[in-house]
This record gives sequence, structure tokens and C-alpha cells, in this order.
Amino acid sequence: MSITDTTPAPATTGAAGTVANLLAPYVGGEIPVHLTAWDGSTAGPVDAPHVTLRSPDALRRLLWSPGELGAAQAYVTGEIDVEGDLNEALTHIWTVIAERNLSRIKITPARVAQLVRAVAKLGVLGRPLPAPASQAVVKGKLHTLARDRAAISHHYDLSNDFYSMVLDPNMAYSSAYFTSDAPDYTLEQAQRDKLDMVCRKIGLDARPGMRFLDVGCGWGSLSLFAASEYGAQVTGVTISKEQKAFIDARIAERGLGDRVEIRIQDYREIPDGPFDAVASIEMGEHVGQENYPTYTKALHDNVIEGGRVLIQQMSRKHGDNPGGGPFIEQFIAPDMFMRPVGETVAMIEESGLEVRDVHAMREHYVRTVDVWYDTFEKRWDDVVAMVGEETARVWRLYLVGGGMAFRDGRMGVDQILSVRTNLRGRSSMPPVRNF
Repeated sequence: MSITDTTPAPATTGAAGTVANLLAPYVGGEIPVHLTAWDGSTAGPVDAPHVTLRSPDALRRLLWSPGELGAAQAYVTGEIDVEGDLNEALTHIWTVIAERNLSRIKITPARVAQLVRAVAKLGVLGRPLPAPASQAVVKGKLHTLARDRAAISHHYDLSNDFYSMVLDPNMAYSSAYFTSDAPDYTLEQAQRDKLDMVCRKIGLDARPGMRFLDVGCGWGSLSLFAASEYGAQVTGVTISKEQKAFIDARIAERGLGDRVEIRIQDYREIPDGPFDAVASIEMGEHVGQENYPTYTKALHDNVIEGGRVLIQQMSRKHGDNPGGGPFIEQFIAPDMFMRPVGETVAMIEESGLEVRDVHAMREHYVRTVDVWYDTFEKRWDDVVAMVGEETARVWRLYLVGGGMAFRDGRMGVDQILSVRTNLRGRSSMPPVRNF
């Protein structure tokens, strides 16, 4: 859809016209969407994405929480709706923001006063509305054991059946690694290729029976793969009871009880290291900035001299919001923290590990999320029946926004391979990579 070749809508009064006039200073001119308000009035170019304000409460939320959080609250509650493909609509809006350089527009006290007066005329002033039921509530000091468990539970304990509907059969909730563009090459195969690459990077192909620690093991995709395909003796740790129950059932189904043990255990509480190899797949984002040295020290201390550690982790550019943004932090992953990959590498090295390889996989995450989103939309009715429409709308916004962030380079993901050398600086790394 062209951003500049648009057909202006007729001048209008009513709520839509008032909103369009209010937004004009903040969007650099005409609003980039076709807006329909609760009173039936419309404004904005007719060939732009169609946004509907179904309730005046949408404006009240935006007044009290301007920007992303207020818009997200109104969307998940259905007070704002988007006709058609949400991905296309948000891509259009982000394009307009970039073209008009809207990130530099300042909200001044005078503009706030103007907003309040105009909103008062629409009759939508009032106290802040209650937060949506789907919004996270976590209490206590940041990154204490109890708060971390609550934050993880909010996201990962939603429902094993729900995640089974969206993820591939491996239940891998992290970026896949696509080794083919063939039409019949599936996400399930790409996830298995990722798991196999991880196992080879950390050296599980050296011999059967190696002791392997999977920190933040999710629904067990890597733990089960390492045991079944490489004969590893696996210990997986998670702080999600739902995840442990799911993995334990799969362990029983596959007869892996003698090779895989899953514990409800924080990474700070592992008592029986060191292990021959350690991996932690997209868990480091949840430990926080201040606790990251504690996390990397735990990985260092839990691997033998010469043993390898692999971290797969998301990143942000320098100067960008280190969290996921207001929506992600309030609805999906409270307390998450991301940083430029170079800063993460430095913090890993400060733990005593030697970084040997950084493998950028950002484009692979775009393809991964595309498949999740396609599956999610095809099963929309099933999702709504299981978790309710509000939570379904949270996940639609999450998948679309996340995919866009990786596509547009606002987020990255990398596999960082390191080794614990001995006192003479020697490691077990092969001189030529086999991965």
C-alpha cells in the first residue's frame, strides 16, 4: 500500500474528525489510517488501513497511558479494532512513522492541555480504567526468586494445550534454524536442525553419556533431543510447573526416564555441577541486567574445564528500549532485559568463559514467527475457545509486533558459544568447526 498516494476522505465532524484533528500535530499531518468512531463518523484516507474506535474508553486509556501501552490496552479489550490483516496495518503505520520522523515530536504541556480540553468535549474524561485482566501483575523486588517465578508463570503457564496449538511438535519456543527454502521444508524440521546444531556446537557428539545441563529448558525440546539423538545424560531446569509436567509426560512416553531429569529449580540453585556441557536457549533475557553476571557465573561454574556453554539470546541496539517495550513488558514478559550483543559477549567473558563464536540468526526468527502467526490465525476460533478473546488478541498483537521487530532490525537473536578454559588457556574446541 502506498503511503503518499492516498485519497483524502471528505471533511467530517463528529468524534472521528475531532480525534483526527487532535492527532495531526503528533502524526505530522493527516492521520495514516481510515478512522471510524463509535458515533459512526469517519476521518482519514479511505484507502489506508481501517481502524475502528468502538468505545470512548479507548480515548480514556490513551489519555492516561499515551502511546504503545494505552493503544495495546484498548486493542486487547476490543475498544480499538483493526480491519483486515494486523501485520499489514502496523507495517503501514511504522512506515509512516519512519517517513515523517515522528519519533522526534515532543509532547508539551500546552499540547496536553489541548488534548484534555478536546477529550472533555467528547465526554470521555474520567478516572483511569482498570487494567485488562490479561495484563501481568508481579510484585516484590526485581528479580528475586519469588518475583521471577511469578513473571515466568504469567507467560509460560498459560496452558500447555495452547502452546501445543501454536508451536511445532517439538514444542520449541525459540528461533528455529532454516537450512532449506524448499516448499515442503517445515518449521518442525527447522527446529530439529536448530537443536542438532546446538548439540554439535556444545560437543555432545564427542561421546554418548555426556552430562548436559539445559538451563531454562522450556517444554523440553533440547533436553529430549540431546538424550534421544546424542545419548546425553540430561538435567533440565525450569521454574514453570506447567512445563515440567509436560516434559515429564513426554519423558515417560519416549522411555527416557533413565536419561532425562527435569527439575523445578532456579539457575541460582543448581547443586550438582559441573556438567560436561551447558546450554541456555532464550532464557537470559529474563534474568535482568543486574543479575546477568550471576547468571553467567552460574553457567561458568556448572561446566567442566574444557566444556562448552551455548547461550541463544535476543538483543537490542544500543540506545533502544532494553525491554520488549511497554506492551511486551506489561502483557507478555515482565522484567525482561535485552542489550546489544557486544555487551552480552563482554559480560559472558567477565564470568571467565572464553567466547569462541557469535552466530546471528535474526532472519531465522522472522521465518519462525511467520509460521507461528499463520498457525495461530488458522486456529483463531480454537484459541478463543481455549483462552478467551482478550488473551487471543494479546497473542495476535504479540506475534505481529515481535515478527516486525526482528524483520525491521529492532531486535536480533544470536547463538553465543563459549568455553571454560583451564588455567593454561587450553580448551577442547576443535581447530576446525564441525557445525
